[in-house]
Amino acid sequence: MTELVLGPLLRHVDETSACVWVETEGPGVVTLDAGEHRAESRTFRVHDHHYALVCIEGLKPGTKTPYTLKVDGEQVWPEPGSPYPPSLIPTLDPDKPLRLAFGSCRTSVTHDEAGNKLHGVDALRAYALRMAGITDPSAEDDPDPGDQARWPDLVLFLGDQVYADETTAEMQEFIESRRDINEPPGTELKDWEEYAHLYKLAWSDPANRWLLSTVPSAMIFDDHDIRDDWNTSLAWKKEMEATEWWHGRIVAGLGSYWVYQHLGNMTPSERAEDENWQAIQDHDGDGEYDASDLLDAFAERADQKPETYRWSFAREFGGQARLVVVDSRAARVLEPERRSMLDDNEMDWLDQQMRGDVDHVLIGTSLPFLLGPGLHHAEAFGEALAEGAWGPRAKKVGEGLRQGADLEHWAAFQDGFQKVSEMTLEVARGRRGHPPGTITFLSGDVHHSFVNEARPTPEEFQQGGPIHSRVIQAVCSPIRNPMPRRLRFLVAVLAYGVAGPLGRVVARSAKVPNARLQWRFLKGPWFDNNLATLEVDGRGLRLWWATGVVEDGQHDRPRLSRVSELTVD
Repeated sequence: MTELVLGPLLRHVDETSACVWVETEGPGVVTLDAGEHRAESRTFRVHDHHYALVCIEGLKPGTKTPYTLKVDGEQVWPEPGSPYPPSLIPTLDPDKPLRLAFGSCRTSVTHDEAGNKLHGVDALRAYALRMAGITDPSAEDDPDPGDQARWPDLVLFLGDQVYADETTAEMQEFIESRRDINEPPGTELKDWEEYAHLYKLAWSDPANRWLLSTVPSAMIFDDHDIRDDWNTSLAWKKEMEATEWWHGRIVAGLGSYWVYQHLGNMTPSERAEDENWQAIQDHDGDGEYDASDLLDAFAERADQKPETYRWSFAREFGGQARLVVVDSRAARVLEPERRSMLDDNEMDWLDQQMRGDVDHVLIGTSLPFLLGPGLHHAEAFGEALAEGAWGPRAKKVGEGLRQGADLEHWAAFQDGFQKVSEMTLEVARGRRGHPPGTITFLSGDVHHSFVNEARPTPEEFQQGGPIHSRVIQAVCSPIRNPMPRRLRFLVAVLAYGVAGPLGRVVARSAKVPNARLQWRFLKGPWFDNNLATLEVDGRGLRLWWATGVVEDGQHDRPRLSRVSELTVD
C-alpha cells in the first residue's frame, strides 16, 4: 500500500472546481472522491519523490463537500482515528463576503514547550485547532467564532514558507546524515532531497495538515525559501554564483518551489498552458513520468532568464475583489543602470492587473510596499549610496549596508516603487475603471505587523487631484519566527520615530526622487507571532490579527487570541 508523505493540500478552488496536491511514498494513481464527483491522476516523479495534483469539476457554488483520497484503490485520507473533522472542499460562494487569511515567515520546530520557547506558538496551528473545534472560543478574545460558514475562503502565504538557510536542529540532523556539514553549504540546503525533507517538516504537523486539507491556499516565495537577501543586488548575485554550491541550491529551490507551491497556484487554464505541466500530462508511456531533468533545466533557465517564466498570479472574486500576487524576488532587474523590483515583462503584467471595477484591489507582495517612513527613507538612501550617489568610496559602504541591514525592499528599488505608486494613484483616481473602495497591499517579511494608510503628497495632489480609494498597507509577520526582543525597540524607532523626518532629509541629500505618496500608520507595530484575516465589508474591510496563547501549560493546545483589529470604512 502506498501511503501519503505529505498532503492533501487543497489548492486552487473556485465556484465549481478544486485541486488537491499530494506527495506519495511511491508511484500510483491518486483518486479523489467528493460526493458524487470523482477524479484521478497518476503520480509524476522528481528525484525519486512522487507527486500528484488531482482536479475535480462540476461542484456546486457555495457548498462544502467532504472528500476522501485513495492511492491505487486504497484509502489514505482521512486517516483512521483522526481527531479532526472530515476534510472539505468549500467552493466559493459569490454571495458571501470574501474572507482571506494571510501571513508570512514560519519556521518548523516542535510544538511542545521547548519549541514554543525557541520560536513561540505557531499561529497557524492555533488557528487550525480553533477551526477544528479542539480549542474553545473566547467571547472576549476571539473575533472569529469558528463557524464553518465563516472559515477563510483562502489562506495566502506571503513568503518564507520554509527556511533553506536558517535550518532547525531537526533539519540539520537530516543534513548531517547525508553529508559533511563542515563542507559548503554547511547546514544550509543543498539539493532536492533536502528541500523535500524541509517541506515535510513544515507541513506534517497533524493540525496544520488538516487545515491545509480544508482551506484553499495560495503561496509566493520570499528570500528564505531560497536564501537570505536573495537577489538583493548584482554584487550579491555574483558573490553567490562564484560559490561551488549555489547552482545546485537555486536549481533545487526553484524546481521544488514549482512542485510544492506554485503548481497549486495556477488556475486550470493556466496549468493547461504551462509547458512543464503539459509535458507531465502528455506522458502516455507505462508508469509515471520522470520530470527530474525537465524541472532542473526549467529552474536553471528561470534563474538565469527570469523573463521566461512568471511566478506572479491573479485571482478574481466576482465583483468583490481582485487579488494580484506579485513576485518581488525572482523578477528583479539588478543591473545598476536600470535596477527595478520587476523586469519589463513583469511590470507590464502588473500594469494590466491594476484596474478598478471591483470593490477591492488586493496586492499580495511578500515585501511591504509601504514600510514605516523611517525605514523607507533609509532604504531609498541606501540604494542611492550603493549606486554611487556619494562617490566610489561611499558606494562600497552602501553595498555593505544594503546586504548587512537587509535594505532591499520596494523602497530600495526606486524605479519600481515610483511606477507602482503611479499605477496605484491612477486606479484610486478612477482612471483605470471605477475606483475601488480600497487598494490594499498585503505583505509579510519584516517580522513585525502594522497597518499604514497612504494619500497623495501635496505636490501630487496639486498636479493630479484627489483619490477616491483608500490606499492601505497591511502586514502580518511572522506566523512563527519572532524578532529578537533586543531589536524591537530599534525597529519601532526607525519605522515610526524621529528617524522618519531625519531619513527624509538624508534621502534628499542623495537625490532620491520625491515619493508621490505619503503615509502614516493606522495600527502598530506589534511583534507577536500571528495570522491575519481580512473580510470584505461592502466597499470597506475588516481586518484582525490573532495569535496562539498557551494556558495551564498546554503547549500542544494553544488558544487563538486577538492581537489587534481594524475596520476600514
